[in-house]
Amino acid sequence: MRAARDFAARVRDLPVARLRCVLYGSLGATGIGHGTPDAVVAGLQGWEPETVDPAAVRAAWTDWPAGRDLALDGGRPVPFAKEHVEFAPRTRLPGHPNAMTLEALGDDGEMLATETYYSVGGGFIRREGEPPPVAAAPYPLQFDTAAELLALCDEERLTIAEAARRNEQALRTEEEIAAGLDRIWDAMAACIDAGLHADGTLPGMLRVRRRAGAIRAQLDAVEQDGRRELPGEWLGAFALAVNEENAAGGRVVTAPTNGAAGIVPAVAMYWWRFLADSGLGTGNAVTPYGELVGSALLGLHSPTPAVSDAAHEDAGAVADANRRRGIRRFLLTATALGSLFKANASISGAEGGCQAEVGSACAMAAAGLTAVMGGTNRQIENAAEIAMEHHLGLTCDPVGGLVQIPCIERNAIAASTAVTAARLALRGDGSHYVSLDAVVETMRQTGIDMSTKYKETSEGGLAVNVIEC
Repeated sequence: MRAARDFAARVRDLPVARLRCVLYGSLGATGIGHGTPDAVVAGLQGWEPETVDPAAVRAAWTDWPAGRDLALDGGRPVPFAKEHVEFAPRTRLPGHPNAMTLEALGDDGEMLATETYYSVGGGFIRREGEPPPVAAAPYPLQFDTAAELLALCDEERLTIAEAARRNEQALRTEEEIAAGLDRIWDAMAACIDAGLHADGTLPGMLRVRRRAGAIRAQLDAVEQDGRRELPGEWLGAFALAVNEENAAGGRVVTAPTNGAAGIVPAVAMYWWRFLADSGLGTGNAVTPYGELVGSALLGLHSPTPAVSDAAHEDAGAVADANRRRGIRRFLLTATALGSLFKANASISGAEGGCQAEVGSACAMAAAGLTAVMGGTNRQIENAAEIAMEHHLGLTCDPVGGLVQIPCIERNAIAASTAVTAARLALRGDGSHYVSLDAVVETMRQTGIDMSTKYKETSEGGLAVNVIEC
């Protein structure tokens, strides 16, 4: 959508008589199942992913009526037909496996403008021939590897989250950072809630039935009967909810990709709902860097006198505000670790297989959870390493080109792995044999060696061994 919107803005003032889009490689192979043509048509009309009604995008191309004009960038009508989006799955452009070319043609068929874009993962696009973006000013804390990040944090006596915040402050104010992180979390939480309260069948020939809502009802019934909560089962339900929303064309947060969008929100919600008021005990109430975590973060270790109902309401507001501060720390930590995968390997399934998507997301979630549970920087790095190490070699083989089987369940399993990785790291002292940098480099090499059949093309693995209809 971003690529098509960028192109529409570039050509809106030209005498465009026809538009053409060609989806190459993985975009061509799994584009229909991923809703790519719908996103292209939405972007050509000037719609933005953050604000558009997802319902308007779901069938923007699929149900495009014959003879209807397209409002280019929301303005002048241009003739458009479904056939103007073409698929070339066997053609892989050198810039990236996820590639698309957009063309604007005049009355006589002459080429008015053409641009090729690459979808490089994480919601980022790159236009061919465009120099990479350069920050207006260097970040105050420069790091290229996990080892450099840990050394910087040692030198400055910072948490990883605070290091990420310092770099963000080079671009925006503290208020803008907090508001931006809150918007991300609110979108994640809304997606989980929507998925937990939806039912029916997901679109596509597989007719996969949504399960998150039914599991939510079962767990609600257990708790209403006075039996204990089941955090692990809720964790899986949170992840299923997000990825079912993604498969249905709902709004998700790319974290770091849409196919792996359920892991970070699920683990963050798991902390928010079940762990934020407990931590690991009073001994872990304050990190070695002076940050409050767990029950101390919520002020629950301080003795308090009897208070009025109004004061209780104020205390609830304070607790909610402190939870949000914890979520900001979670997201900043996850971001810092995620940047290492993107810079030194890949977060694109079309480039590195599912290890690059789900593996990276699992490592980000494990790091974030370890941070809000009071882990040291080295425990955080250890958690990310454990999570990524056990996704090495994971293939991307969506059945029918749909982000459903095995993608939805895979997010739930990875969310559980992230929690396990965090707990293992928190029970150690941060020292471990295999470094995160070694695992990132291994993932990069494994992605290079992996056959393209297992890189989001639906040409191998489950995609060819499961009957689609």
